[in-house]
Amino acid sequence: MGSTLILNVRTCQKALKPFFHQGSLALHTLKTSLCKPSRQPLSARFLCSRDSNPSPVGRQADRKNSGQGGVRNPSIRRREEELWDDALTGRGKSSALRQRPSFTKSVFAAGTAKRTAAEMLRRKTASQDKEQDAEEFKERATRGAGKVQPPDRPLSPAEWKKLKESLGNPHRFDFQMMLALFNSGGDLDIAKSLMTFVAMETGTLSYELLLRYLTLCVNGGHDAEVFDVYDIMRGSFPSLDTGASSLFIKSFSRTPRWREALSILHEVKKVFTPSPRNYGDVIAGAMLHGDKTTAWALYDEMLGQRLNPHQETWDALFKGVMKSEEDKGKEAEGMSESEHQEKLLEILLYMRNNQIYPQVSLASSIKTWFESLPGQKWTGHWTSPTPKGVCRCCGSELESIQLTAEEYQQLKDRVTTDVIQGKDVFNKTTPEELEKFRAFVKRKPAFDVVIDGLNVAGISKDRSKLSETLLAVVSELERQGLTMLVLGRKHMLQPSKSWDRLNMNLIQRKAYCFFTENISEDDPFLLYAALHSGNHCQFVSRDLMRDHKACLSDEATRRLFFKWQRGHQLVVDGYLAASGSVRFLSIPSYDTIVQTSANSWHFPYDDTEDRSTHEVPQRWLCLTKKHEHTHS
Repeated sequence: MGSTLILNVRTCQKALKPFFHQGSLALHTLKTSLCKPSRQPLSARFLCSRDSNPSPVGRQADRKNSGQGGVRNPSIRRREEELWDDALTGRGKSSALRQRPSFTKSVFAAGTAKRTAAEMLRRKTASQDKEQDAEEFKERATRGAGKVQPPDRPLSPAEWKKLKESLGNPHRFDFQMMLALFNSGGDLDIAKSLMTFVAMETGTLSYELLLRYLTLCVNGGHDAEVFDVYDIMRGSFPSLDTGASSLFIKSFSRTPRWREALSILHEVKKVFTPSPRNYGDVIAGAMLHGDKTTAWALYDEMLGQRLNPHQETWDALFKGVMKSEEDKGKEAEGMSESEHQEKLLEILLYMRNNQIYPQVSLASSIKTWFESLPGQKWTGHWTSPTPKGVCRCCGSELESIQLTAEEYQQLKDRVTTDVIQGKDVFNKTTPEELEKFRAFVKRKPAFDVVIDGLNVAGISKDRSKLSETLLAVVSELERQGLTMLVLGRKHMLQPSKSWDRLNMNLIQRKAYCFFTENISEDDPFLLYAALHSGNHCQFVSRDLMRDHKACLSDEATRRLFFKWQRGHQLVVDGYLAASGSVRFLSIPSYDTIVQTSANSWHFPYDDTEDRSTHEVPQRWLCLTKKHEHTHS
């Protein structure tokens, strides 16, 4: 920051000193008047997580109450599945039956949900009145035109004053202008000249304005300027909030003054638990400057706090090791290269155990690290498996999607406890109905397929063809010689335009049927029947089961549920009413998870930003180690 601005700020500090020595009440009054909370843009909030509540306790409470993820609103979930189904219905003209081999058509393939939603949005938009859309766009543009526009060059204090007056002396002009500079990627010198004007006009710089200026500096990589802001804020305010601390940690970590970021991190820990981003920034700084011991100590501390590392942190750890190896024979402050390798391999196993998929940038760093290991001769290739789960690059067979007997029993027990007998199960059924269903399942032979009748019938958008659609699916599975259970509701047995009596009679001849009360929910019955029929039993539904997955009490069981679901859920890909033919999306034969053997690693990686949480990547990194052949 320019010397003139620093001089102005330091001059202003003298006038403020009496406030800092009059106790907390005077300080609170001063900060209230100078640092009123504001609405920051998304980009600013990302860089600076400052809370309008100055109390660390309040911030911690907010974090606890906000949660992560949570159970989706059922109506929203159903609507998403309807959108998804609309895009699936009618794809292709093939009359092929059974499953189609292409794994890209799986409902769990990365990007399916967003592509489907985008397609439905496109259809909806095309059907709307274009003139109305144009008017709305014009109105939005007109509203935006009145916002403060930053100048294209630095201004003198007199020019800033003239500009402010020309705009009618708007309220919080300095904040609006700094925000406009941030959003437009404005030149730093323009922001400096604005700060000088404010300091000269008001005699002070508020905490909030300094915070916005700091955000601009950190985002733009102006680390030398950040140092000046740090000196000003340390000298002007008794403490820093979470937003400022995080920004200083981020900036200092990427400079030779990175150890000061470590000091700020220690200060933050006295008040609350730092974020994974805070830890990650300092870890990256330590690795960048060759202090691996500190980096790994912080990483272990972060895991001990039950925080999930960001992929950028892992990327820094892999890249940092490579950078330090340029100095051959130099050990990094007490940690050997073999210890580093062990720690990095632990990260890969952490990804496997937590079903985490590296982004393409991290996958590239992992590939480069393996290939750089001296004397080990690893080679990496980007590939994809065959539908049967064979790596196209090395020919290795990937792990099966089917659960082991032990995993299956564990999942069955947990689903029975958490979902079938869960706290809210009788909001979905009654004890009498559930017991009646259990007795029904016990009397019948093990099912090969369980069908969510109402869900499957809903594939048809023609309300008069619901029973016809369900009959077509049942008939196709009967043709394959499968023993079926169709779950429905009692209203489906009442003859109507949607539920033809003849079709329903045929369904009951071809499959075992159980009809619940109209107010009951089908999913718990479906899960119970499928899991109690054995590991071979599949189920037919468009429901992605996210609510039930969320009910499971631990993450390991939720991963098992997702694995079982991907290996057992049949989804109707298309139904041609004219011919009555039905086809299903393919079920993969392999598990999409980090995998390793004695001489290979396979990583499914994210090469798209469109993957939803219930989808899995389709691209893989194959790493193989060449064998050394010795001759006697």
